[in-house]
Amino acid sequence: MSQKVVVFSQIDTDVLTRLQSQYDVVVINPKDGDVNQQIREQVVDADALIGAGRLLNESNLAPAKQLKIISTVSVGYDNYDLNYLNQEKIWLANTPHVLTETTADLAFTLLVSAARKVASLDAWTKQGNWKRTAGVEQFGQDIFGKTIGIIGLGNIGAAVARRGFHGFNMNVLYHNRREKLEMAEALNASYRSLEDLLQQSDFVVIAVDLNAESKQLIGQKELDLMQSHAVLVNISRGSVIDEQALIETLKERKIFAAGLDVYQKEPLAESELFSLDNVVTLPHVGSGTVSTRKKMAELAYKNLVTALNGQQPQYLVNPDFS
Repeated sequence: MSQKVVVFSQIDTDVLTRLQSQYDVVVINPKDGDVNQQIREQVVDADALIGAGRLLNESNLAPAKQLKIISTVSVGYDNYDLNYLNQEKIWLANTPHVLTETTADLAFTLLVSAARKVASLDAWTKQGNWKRTAGVEQFGQDIFGKTIGIIGLGNIGAAVARRGFHGFNMNVLYHNRREKLEMAEALNASYRSLEDLLQQSDFVVIAVDLNAESKQLIGQKELDLMQSHAVLVNISRGSVIDEQALIETLKERKIFAAGLDVYQKEPLAESELFSLDNVVTLPHVGSGTVSTRKKMAELAYKNLVTALNGQQPQYLVNPDFS
């Protein structure tokens, strides 16, 4: 009897076709009704799940009788109840490394766009406001030679730092749960406390994982430490920032601008952020290039097939169920 795979979000069409040729595949479709109810019904006899962007926990996984693996097409795994998966001995596999450079590209895109008012000036120009030489209200901030502060010097944070150091001759500061001396030395990066980093940086890029320590890491107190010309970029998770505090800070122009790819609630259908001209808002597309998303899907596929063949996938979040 063929093993059953439940696809709980859109995935690469080539990967889907390959799965359908190997397994009994069921694709969850929001047009067919409540997604969580569909998941509850389909996991009863499922051997594997693959997808991204859904909350998966006891409420929709409890009916599962033989589930071996959830293969997420993402690096982050805060959507999954790891304690429950460990309890039920269900593997969770993710897709690290393949999106590092792509996400770092986007971080710098946000940094440059916010600093040079790219989004607001694009709208200003298209609205027919360019009737004379652009004035001080259209001016942005210099980037070359300035100080960038990276909160979270993991793979993505380090890739952002490389772009700043090698591409823009920036002075690199970083804050991390522990110092990373070898990585920092290659970037001529200096460790700082969170408070000092916020006070000393012209640009602050948040690239931490979401966990109990990082949730609401940046609140009003932290925002108030930033310089008035500073730019804040968030490519991690929306819950790392107190979003309302950031909105108030931007409205009062206590910092120059922000570039955001993530939010406390996603998709972001309506927000005060949309009315502000000093914030760039993107729809969580850090890894959103055709090539990278395909690589992520391929790796998620490999993780799933390896598990269903009775072997331990290379990229497991919970290899020991501990």
